[in-house]
Amino acid sequence: MTASTGFPIELLKQTATQRLAYFESYTVAHPRLKEAYEALIRAIAEPAGASFIFVYGPSGIGKTTLRMRVEQKLIQQILLTLESDRGRVPVVGIEAVAPESRNFNWKDYYTRALIALEEPLIDQKFDYGVRGIYRDIFGQISIESKVVAPALRRALENALRYRQPDVFFIDEAQHLGKMASGQKLQDQMDCLKSLANMTGILHCLLGTYELLTFRNLSGQLSRRSVDIHFRRYLPDIPEDIQAFKSVLLTFQHQMPLEEMPDLVTHWEYCYERTLGCIGILKNWLTRAFKEALDEGSATVTLKHLQRRSWSVAQCQRMLKEIQEGERQLSETDADVQNLRTALGLGEESIHLREEPSVSPRRQGKIGKRKPKRDPIGVQQDAK
Repeated sequence: MTASTGFPIELLKQTATQRLAYFESYTVAHPRLKEAYEALIRAIAEPAGASFIFVYGPSGIGKTTLRMRVEQKLIQQILLTLESDRGRVPVVGIEAVAPESRNFNWKDYYTRALIALEEPLIDQKFDYGVRGIYRDIFGQISIESKVVAPALRRALENALRYRQPDVFFIDEAQHLGKMASGQKLQDQMDCLKSLANMTGILHCLLGTYELLTFRNLSGQLSRRSVDIHFRRYLPDIPEDIQAFKSVLLTFQHQMPLEEMPDLVTHWEYCYERTLGCIGILKNWLTRAFKEALDEGSATVTLKHLQRRSWSVAQCQRMLKEIQEGERQLSETDADVQNLRTALGLGEESIHLREEPSVSPRRQGKIGKRKPKRDPIGVQQDAK
């Protein structure tokens, strides 16, 4: 490397394809990603009775990058154990595929999960009534189309018990909600909940704000789930803008070009067309970088960015969906007061919660109570 670049300087002598591949594989450990990463690692290490972890965020925020980083960490933590227990898989991850029809395809889901687990003894485990699951001549799992969903479900349960992953990731989990009715939506989560309960395996669902549909389907689900909000950078928070600029600076240093682009100067335009989402930013910069390479340009210019940016209409649509999701995850004083009212608690506790324990403007004699309404159902000490 050189003092003026962040990439290996020898990349400049390599092909455009190799330089593009380097930039595509590069990720930035920015504050929002670190925040979500640490929260997810803690939740997996100590779920405290939870069966599910929900990770919500805008499309293009970087949830897949988050998942990959957590997977790497979990694998590193268990490497020594794997030496003595080679049948174990520390973490499993699949993507929930959007259904072609109105109903989610559970048979396809179970099949993909089994393949992801790569259960080495799957054929022996299903001699008792389940046929059509075997390994081909290449050692890969083969599942015949005649195998029905309930049989695949039993196969997956046994595979999960045998493999004992710390967590089962479901990326793009909002696709689980592609159902024709609300009742079937409840059935979806009941199916996953029973799978988690019967195997004892923690499930982590990562998705867009559409995943919020599952959030409060039942009180039991709410009690047994952990929420993690992977937030975007906001324009009215100075620390967020500084972090966004820092990410831009890092990316411009990591583009293997003869002349380093000046992305930070155009940070407002970059924010405008990415809505503060680093995943969207990375995809956009990758396309602009490729165009610069195709043209033989020495650097990425504003014109390259403009030609590869999302339209205003596309940004407005994405922003509308993001703001609605953020609104659903926000917690206002009114929300807290509504809960307290429903519980039969008064407003005084809210005021006490907001005030410091010792008020500098306190008036009256020490030891003498101010006139106020006592809480109902609580016996007061004798004065």
